Amino acid sequence: MRPKAHVRFTRFDAWLLLLLAAAAAWGVFAATSGEDGYAWRWSVIGRSLVKSTPDGMAPNLLLEGLFTTIRLSVGAMLLAFVLGTAVGLARTSKRLFWRLTAGTYVEFVRNTPPLVLIFLFYFFIGDQLLAAVGVMDWAYSLPEAAQEWLTVFLAPPGRLTQFLSALVTLALYEAAYIAEIVRSGVQSVEDGQWEAAYALGLSPWQRMRHVILPQAFRRMLPPLAGQFISTIKDSAIVSVISIPELTFQAMEIMASTGRTYEAWLTVLGMYLLLCLGCSLAARRLETRLEARLNPA
Repeated sequence: MRPKAHVRFTRFDAWLLLLLAAAAAWGVFAATSGEDGYAWRWSVIGRSLVKSTPDGMAPNLLLEGLFTTIRLSVGAMLLAFVLGTAVGLARTSKRLFWRLTAGTYVEFVRNTPPLVLIFLFYFFIGDQLLAAVGVMDWAYSLPEAAQEWLTVFLAPPGRLTQFLSALVTLALYEAAYIAEIVRSGVQSVEDGQWEAAYALGLSPWQRMRHVILPQAFRRMLPPLAGQFISTIKDSAIVSVISIPELTFQAMEIMASTGRTYEAWLTVLGMYLLLCLGCSLAARRLETRLEARLNPA
């Protein structure tokens, strides 16, 4: 097991932390004092987080947007992982057709502005594919209990087509980057592992499933975690197609109340906490996998 590096806390580190603390204190003072001529009203943000209903307190615009962002990011990442894995494996195939097809998809997505792809995929998927299969009619035909579960995990029936269009669009965009992570992870496995699996008489699928992919996944975990965090941040771009996620709700609050700084600073903090939590969880998972594979 790799020895742990000795961490030293120097006088320079102490001065740097003191400087950062002073900058943070000044930022808090500037945001609350109102000496710059801007009348800060943080109470607007409180009302935008929760609201009072006859049944008690309920999420308001910002929390609803946060929940939509989480549902959209998790769903898009799961779909992108499946698609990206298939495309990544196709990129390592011995057949020229699969390599060219997967390579064309990856290069097209990675070399096209994401805003253009969002509009292109969204209108094609929503107006053509999902409308043709009758997704909204299917959602309304479900029992009331099923519609409630659908609302919890995806979106209300009336907005299901819009939500699924954004989810698939985001997944298609992220899958191109996951495909490269999978390709590089598979190709990083040593030749001896491939030869040993071949010598055991395993079929190509068995070699990939039982020998190559388990080793490649451990190497792919850090970049996959980074791509999931990137998916959370990239989900903000679907606000341009009126998906009520966190960024869209912040723009609604800013337009209706004029509280620009309060709205965007709150959204900044919510994105930061969400992404930082995912980063810490991924780091802990990586540490556990390393400890299990390399016990002391």
